[in-house]
Amino acid sequence: MTLASSHNAPLRLFWWKAVPNFGDALSASVVAHLSGREVVHVGAGKADLFAIGSILQIARRKLSEAKVYAHSPVVWGSGLLHAISRDFLSNVEIALLRGPISAALLGQKTDQFGDPGLLVADVFDPAPSKTHKIGLVPHHSQMEDAQIQSLASQSEDFLLIDPRQDAASVCHQISACAHIFAASLHGLISADAYGVPSTWVSPGDQGHLKYYDYAASVGRALISPLAWEQIPTQARNLKQPAELAYGAGIARAQADLRNSFPARLRAEQNTGTN
Repeated sequence: MTLASSHNAPLRLFWWKAVPNFGDALSASVVAHLSGREVVHVGAGKADLFAIGSILQIARRKLSEAKVYAHSPVVWGSGLLHAISRDFLSNVEIALLRGPISAALLGQKTDQFGDPGLLVADVFDPAPSKTHKIGLVPHHSQMEDAQIQSLASQSEDFLLIDPRQDAASVCHQISACAHIFAASLHGLISADAYGVPSTWVSPGDQGHLKYYDYAASVGRALISPLAWEQIPTQARNLKQPAELAYGAGIARAQADLRNSFPARLRAEQNTGTN
C-alpha cells in the first residue's frame, strides 16, 4: 500500500460501516473538509488514514505484519476500546490519538489529543435557533428500546435523535437543542463542538473506556452514566451554564486536531518554492 501519489487524488479512509451510525460517518465529512480532498472508504489494510472511531483494534489486526510502505498509514484522532498489542505501531504514523487512555495503552507519551468529531461545526452549520429543550441521542443499538421510545413521547420538550440518520441531519438536530442527553459518544462530542451542554446516559452493554478517553482529552469530568429513567427528573432540574466549564479543553483539542493533520494528506502543499 502506498499513499495516493497526487494531493488531489481521493484520500483512502477507513471508518466503521457495518451499521449506520452518524458518529462513524462523520469521519469522511470531517476529513474531506480538512484535507480538501475527496474521501473514499476502503478496507483497513488499504487505508491512507484512520480517523474517527475506536478502530485501532482493527488497524492492529491488519497492520501488525512487517511491511514496507512508501508512506505509512496515518492515525489521526482514533482511539481504543480496550488494551491491544503494540506490534503494529512501527507500521503506522501516529499524528494524534483520541485521548490519554488510548495513548497510555499504546505507550505514547504526548499531551496532545482530540477526537475529530470536535470539528463538526466547521463542516455543518448549527441550527439557526433552538427548537427543543432536550435532545435524546441513544446509542444506535438502543433506538428500538421501548423504554427510550416511551420516554421520548412523554413531552414535546423532548426530541429523539436517531443516530442512524445521515451526519448532517443528526448534527443539525443536536445543535437545535438546549441540552443533550446522549448514550452515543459522538452525541456528546457533537454537543461539545456546538457548545451545547450534555449529560452522559447509559449506553447499555457498550464499554465505557472510549467515553472516559474522550472526556479526559478535553478535561471533562465524567464519572458514570445516568440511567434513562432518571432523565425526566434531571431535565426538570437543569440549570443551563452560560458556557461549558471545559470549553478551554475543547478549544485546545480542536487546535491540536487542526495542527496535527499531516500536510502530505492535504490537497495543497506548500513546497517552499517561488
